[in-house]
Amino acid sequence: MTIRITRPASGTARAAAAAMAFAVALAGMALPGRVDAATSETHSSVPAEVHLITAENGVAPGRETVSAGLDVQLKDGWKTYWRSPGEVGIAPSIDWEGSENVEGVEFLWPAPDRFRAFGIENFGYKHEVVFPLSVTLKEPGEPVRLNASVNMLVCSDVCVPENFTLSLVLPAGSGIDTDAAARIATFARTVPAEGEGTGIKVEGAHVDNDAKTLTASLRSDTPFTNPDVFPEMGDLASFGTPDIRLDDEGRSLWVQFPVLSSSDEQKPLQLTVVDGERAATLEAGLSDAPLAPPYEQKQAAVGLGELAWIALIALIGGLILNVMPCVLPVLSIKLSSAVKGQGQSLSRIRGGFLMSALGVLAFMWVLATATLIARSVGLSVGWGLQFQNPLFLTVMIVVLVLFAANLFGVFEINLPSSWQTRMARADGEPGYAGDFATGAFAAVLATPCSAPFLGTAVAFALSGRPMDIFVIFTALGVGLALPYFAVAAKPGLVRRLPKPGKWMLLVKVALGGLLALTATWLFWVLAGVAGQRAAMIVGLLLLAAVGLLMIRKLGALRWGAVTVLALGALAVPMVMQPGAALDAPAEKTQWVAFDRGDIARRVSSGEVVFVDVTADWCLTCKANKALVIERNPVAEALASDGVTPMQADWTRPDPSISRYLESFGRFGIPFNAVYGPGAPEGVVLPELLSADAVLEAIEKAARSKVATN
Repeated sequence: MTIRITRPASGTARAAAAAMAFAVALAGMALPGRVDAATSETHSSVPAEVHLITAENGVAPGRETVSAGLDVQLKDGWKTYWRSPGEVGIAPSIDWEGSENVEGVEFLWPAPDRFRAFGIENFGYKHEVVFPLSVTLKEPGEPVRLNASVNMLVCSDVCVPENFTLSLVLPAGSGIDTDAAARIATFARTVPAEGEGTGIKVEGAHVDNDAKTLTASLRSDTPFTNPDVFPEMGDLASFGTPDIRLDDEGRSLWVQFPVLSSSDEQKPLQLTVVDGERAATLEAGLSDAPLAPPYEQKQAAVGLGELAWIALIALIGGLILNVMPCVLPVLSIKLSSAVKGQGQSLSRIRGGFLMSALGVLAFMWVLATATLIARSVGLSVGWGLQFQNPLFLTVMIVVLVLFAANLFGVFEINLPSSWQTRMARADGEPGYAGDFATGAFAAVLATPCSAPFLGTAVAFALSGRPMDIFVIFTALGVGLALPYFAVAAKPGLVRRLPKPGKWMLLVKVALGGLLALTATWLFWVLAGVAGQRAAMIVGLLLLAAVGLLMIRKLGALRWGAVTVLALGALAVPMVMQPGAALDAPAEKTQWVAFDRGDIARRVSSGEVVFVDVTADWCLTCKANKALVIERNPVAEALASDGVTPMQADWTRPDPSISRYLESFGRFGIPFNAVYGPGAPEGVVLPELLSADAVLEAIEKAARSKVATN
């Protein structure tokens, strides 16, 4: 037997009709001889008690519909979900297979409440709810049997799937249970109405180009009092906490939602407005024009003292960058600066290192300006995001390879005499342009790294005013340039190096090797960002360019041999698939792909989830993995039962990862957090991991916590 089951995606006109049917049932209270209505057996569990109820004790002659309800009594701290549950959750459903004399059942949804679980907005019900059921009979006036196979999810700090069957038989007859009828009618009145008769209409709705923000404007015939709005755009779409604003009269409502995830389904936007006892579901057509808020948006200003304190934190973070794992590509540049200072006057050494420091600051100012421009056009901003850009990576690779080849003595670039004259001092010493470029380039290569204090400073800057961005980025630059400032203050330090000799040739080769290693790393990053083919093309073109520059210095045979060796060396990183490092047998950790909703689902079933946001270009991330995550005892803890290691790869731009980081006020990586029944909102770990910190967070997250709300 096939039964028509209607589970509308929104409140419908039939909901109002059903509510009227319940009112008609209530009118039957005047009938003499009240008789208790039929109910099903009760499904009892730790979270809830559920049973079927009906307003009628029997099916009256000629009756075409029966008014029923799924009555759910939730224990303290437990909740169940609305038809659109949010980013996490499952809406209740009923299979009526096995029912008799049933043409179809319409499942109606009372207006939901908003609650927060696992750091995510969810919509549903707590304490109690009755889902009104309008049962259409195949044969009016004849007995009916309801057989309901119920699937529902109830959650506190853990989630319990409830699967059970309820049965209820209504014989032919009459009679009304006033208590059951009143209970069904009470919840039926909260089912959102729809259409023009609601007194509320949508004036406009807009989703921005990046699908990051939904904005809507509504108007009510009577003033709003305490409204809430629940958007729906397909089963997979989810939204964050709304920003709701009313005008002075309270009749116009403007609301803005962060879009957490979008749906591939092309379903129209629906907005359910709940305001006290009023509830309405309205369809909203999307417009191309943004909707201006009914207020003037102003950036909250911070005090001078707070700004100075964050600037100090930024300076310390910039200084610590000098000793982070990303020091490998930067170290060679700084050592090169010191070696170049041999034999120069103290004033020239001081000036050169000051110009290098100015190069660091100049790059930070350029980065601050680019951040403001990107933010003004609605783009995501973050620390080190330029390493997600293939063009930027290509330029860096070209510069590094040419520098390395020059240090190896493969070729020498002789500038035109007029250029050399302009770039030289009167005393014949080289000019400052190279020193400036050295500092700027060192700053560029330091940006994929994160350090203690750096995350706090960057988050403050990127969420603040333009002045805050420039102050904090300047402080970061000063911290990163402090070694240059130190040598400029004491230029005699350079004189203490050994006198020029053959050792300088060894130093040049070593520095060239460091730069070559950095170029190889960036080739691997480029393969992950743009693909193997693009990286191979860049490598071949670069080798050809180097070959043309060196052909004058080496004979044809030697040049050919060097080219073959270089191509062989280049082929090693190129044959690696993007992300192959994650699947390498040497790794002990079996990662699952990042899914923000899956975090809550796993935690709700009692698991601990360790989240690692990483990227191929993040050297601090690689150091954390090599020194902590992939070593015992952390590796053993992540491989144990009940613990799920989840990795978010940010090598390429990913809006879902960006939004996840922003929810913690973070704009850079590495980022690690541990979730569990004892820490549903997550325990955030420091940028530099330690085994003790990770194990302590896992232990804390694994503890059970009794729900209190």
